[in-house]
Amino acid sequence: MDLVKRITDLREERQWTVYHLAKVAGISQSTLSNLINRGNNPSIDTLEKIAYAFGLTLSQFFNVDEERMYVTGVQKELLDCWNSMDMVQREKTLSYIKGLLSR
Repeated sequence: MDLVKRITDLREERQWTVYHLAKVAGISQSTLSNLINRGNNPSIDTLEKIAYAFGLTLSQFFNVDEERMYVTGVQKELLDCWNSMDMVQREKTLSYIKGLLSR
Protein backbone atom coordinates (compact mmCIF):
# COMPACT_ATOMS: atom_id res chain seq x y z
CA MET A 1 0.00 0.00 0.00
CA ASP A 2 1.22 3.47 -0.85
CA LEU A 3 0.80 5.23 2.50
CA VAL A 4 1.46 8.71 1.14
CA LYS A 5 -1.17 8.24 -1.57
CA ARG A 6 -3.65 6.97 1.02
CA ILE A 7 -3.01 10.01 3.24
CA THR A 8 -3.31 12.35 0.25
CA ASP A 9 -6.53 10.69 -0.93
CA LEU A 10 -8.12 10.95 2.52
CA ARG A 11 -7.00 14.56 2.85
CA GLU A 12 -8.39 15.49 -0.55
CA GLU A 13 -11.69 13.69 0.12
CA ARG A 14 -12.17 15.98 3.08
CA GLN A 15 -10.84 19.01 1.20
CA TRP A 16 -8.23 19.56 3.90
CA THR A 17 -5.00 21.43 3.37
CA VAL A 18 -1.71 19.93 4.49
CA TYR A 19 -1.65 22.59 7.19
CA HIS A 20 -5.10 21.58 8.47
CA LEU A 21 -4.22 17.88 8.60
CA ALA A 22 -0.96 18.62 10.40
CA LYS A 23 -2.77 20.78 12.94
CA VAL A 24 -5.52 18.21 13.59
CA ALA A 25 -2.97 15.37 13.76
CA GLY A 26 -0.72 17.28 16.14
CA ILE A 27 2.35 17.03 13.94
CA SER A 28 4.38 19.79 12.33
CA GLN A 29 3.44 20.96 8.88
CA SER A 30 7.06 20.53 7.77
CA THR A 31 7.02 16.89 8.88
CA LEU A 32 3.84 16.21 6.93
CA SER A 33 5.02 18.18 3.89
CA ASN A 34 8.33 16.33 3.82
CA LEU A 35 6.52 13.03 4.15
CA ILE A 36 4.24 13.83 1.21
CA ASN A 37 6.81 15.52 -1.04
CA ARG A 38 9.54 12.93 -0.55
CA GLY A 39 7.21 9.95 -0.52
CA ASN A 40 8.67 8.69 2.75
CA ASN A 41 6.68 6.26 4.87
CA PRO A 42 5.65 7.74 8.22
CA SER A 43 6.60 6.21 11.54
CA ILE A 44 3.89 4.18 13.27
CA ASP A 45 3.43 7.00 15.78
CA THR A 46 2.97 9.58 13.02
CA LEU A 47 0.68 7.27 11.08
CA GLU A 48 -1.49 6.74 14.17
CA LYS A 49 -1.79 10.49 14.66
CA ILE A 50 -2.75 11.00 11.01
CA ALA A 51 -5.30 8.16 11.05
CA TYR A 52 -6.81 9.48 14.30
CA ALA A 53 -7.05 12.97 12.76
CA PHE A 54 -9.16 11.43 9.99
CA GLY A 55 -11.30 9.72 12.63
CA LEU A 56 -9.92 6.30 11.69
CA THR A 57 -8.23 3.49 13.51
CA LEU A 58 -5.11 2.05 11.90
CA SER A 59 -7.21 -0.93 10.84
CA GLN A 60 -9.69 1.36 9.10
CA PHE A 61 -6.84 3.33 7.55
CA PHE A 62 -5.45 0.19 5.94
CA ASN A 63 -8.87 -1.14 4.95
CA VAL A 64 -9.29 0.07 1.38
CA ASP A 65 -10.92 -3.00 -0.16
CA GLU A 66 -14.12 -3.00 1.86
CA GLU A 67 -16.62 -0.19 2.27
CA ARG A 68 -14.99 2.55 4.30
CA MET A 69 -16.32 3.28 7.73
CA TYR A 70 -15.48 6.76 8.94
CA VAL A 71 -15.78 7.80 12.53
CA THR A 72 -15.96 11.50 13.23
CA GLY A 73 -14.15 13.07 16.15
CA VAL A 74 -17.38 13.33 18.14
CA GLN A 75 -18.24 9.69 17.42
CA LYS A 76 -14.75 8.67 18.55
CA GLU A 77 -15.21 10.66 21.75
CA LEU A 78 -18.54 8.93 22.39
CA LEU A 79 -16.98 5.52 21.78
CA ASP A 80 -14.11 6.34 24.14
CA CYS A 81 -16.62 7.31 26.84
CA TRP A 82 -18.68 4.19 26.16
CA ASN A 83 -15.60 1.97 26.46
CA SER A 84 -14.75 3.47 29.84
CA MET A 85 -18.21 2.67 31.30
CA ASP A 86 -19.18 -0.39 33.28
CA MET A 87 -22.21 -2.46 32.24
CA VAL A 88 -24.65 -0.59 34.48
CA GLN A 89 -23.55 2.77 33.09
CA ARG A 90 -23.85 1.45 29.54
CA GLU A 91 -27.39 0.17 30.15
CA LYS A 92 -28.46 3.50 31.65
CA THR A 93 -26.86 5.45 28.82
CA LEU A 94 -28.49 3.30 26.16
CA SER A 95 -31.88 3.67 27.84
CA TYR A 96 -31.43 7.43 28.02
CA ILE A 97 -30.50 7.67 24.33
CA LYS A 98 -33.45 5.50 23.31
CA GLY A 99 -35.71 7.76 25.39
CA LEU A 100 -34.39 10.83 23.61
CA LEU A 101 -35.02 9.26 20.22
CA SER A 102 -38.57 8.14 20.99
CA ARG A 103 -39.85 11.67 21.55
